[in-house]
Amino acid sequence: MLGKCRQPKQASLLFELTWSDGIQPTVDVYTALVSAYGLSGLLDEAFHTLDLMKSVSDCKPDIYTYSILINCCMKFRSFDLVKGLLAGMSYFGVECTAVTYNTIIDGYGKAKLFELTENSLMDMIESDACNPDVFTLNSFIGAYGYRGKIEEMEKWFDEFQIMGIRPDVKTFNILIKSYGKAGMYEKMGSVLEFMTKRFFSPTVVTFNIVIEVFGKSGSIEKMEEFFLKMKHQGMKPTAVTYFALVSAYSKSGLLHRIDSVMRQVENSDVVLDMTFFNCILSAYGQAGEIKKMGELLLAMKERNCKMDKITLAMLMQAYKKQGMIEAAEELEDKMISEEDKSGRCVPSVFQLFSNENEENCLFLEPVYEAVSGAKKKYVLRNLSRTELQLVLAWMKIATELQKINKDSPLARPTMSVVVKMLEGQVEIMPPPKPFNYM
Repeated sequence: MLGKCRQPKQASLLFELTWSDGIQPTVDVYTALVSAYGLSGLLDEAFHTLDLMKSVSDCKPDIYTYSILINCCMKFRSFDLVKGLLAGMSYFGVECTAVTYNTIIDGYGKAKLFELTENSLMDMIESDACNPDVFTLNSFIGAYGYRGKIEEMEKWFDEFQIMGIRPDVKTFNILIKSYGKAGMYEKMGSVLEFMTKRFFSPTVVTFNIVIEVFGKSGSIEKMEEFFLKMKHQGMKPTAVTYFALVSAYSKSGLLHRIDSVMRQVENSDVVLDMTFFNCILSAYGQAGEIKKMGELLLAMKERNCKMDKITLAMLMQAYKKQGMIEAAEELEDKMISEEDKSGRCVPSVFQLFSNENEENCLFLEPVYEAVSGAKKKYVLRNLSRTELQLVLAWMKIATELQKINKDSPLARPTMSVVVKMLEGQVEIMPPPKPFNYM
């Protein structure tokens, strides 16, 4: 458990404590320590533990120990160490299992070392201990398919069929994704038809792949068609589904459909991360929707999503794009953290806008509106003292700002909005006082 949580020091300390208490570690205990070091990238310590095992008479490394260490070496691209491990296994008479070979094949495949991948398959076939299985098939076609080597992928798919290895749903998902990345939408559809004829039910992962492929290609109608089909089949959209939707809408400039997705998310229990929110913030920023960015930041706060560096960078970019240079510079200068009750340093949205100038207060306008609206009690209860002071500061000068904004030439629409007006996407509103400054 400590190894999976990336806490090798604590795992090592626990190992030493058991040793000092007179408890003799077993092979499983040593293997767990090797795993703790290996998963954290501490391969030197992992190999030192392996050597220590060899020196203990009753704790010789077994196939599980070697397989875990090989997996770690593959993960961190230390391929030169794998040969030494295989040689050590041969010396101690430890035979590779299907899991070991599949680990090696998958690692070489992901690293685009196709010759070594095929050589490992040949070694697997020639060994008497194990035979290729569906995991081998998936590793092979994924290695070629995800790199755009469609011909090789199809060739090896046929080869495994001849070996008598039947595909599973994951196999078809790999084929669909590979064809989709290569723009072969007809073949992607053929795979889906084949699944239906052979009674392979598409999973959530299948639909997410199709939705993502069509979204990236700009085929919004097709994407929405499969999204509806997914829901009609009783499958619950995941965070991956919603991210694919908002990413596609963002690239196509369909902001109103992003709002629709957000309403669906609010009525679900899907846990969203900053990648999702950053995608929407990027779309709003490119469209110059500063107010909507503020509203989304408030929604993030309600969901306990903390801003990261990408969020702050997009805010600064959006400010600069709208000509709010001073606000962007202040935002850049004030990337500071405040200690919350748990002792962690988290960025405060409102602390970044401490100056009461016009741009900062306009950005806080959605917060003020939310406090004045139905969520008043919730927002007030969750705001810190600093945040409340800033909201109150905005309230004090809100009236004056409204007068300035109505009469000032600075309130004229941005160039991006003017273009939308000329194209007929936005209604042209007459100015309330057109000759006030003449």
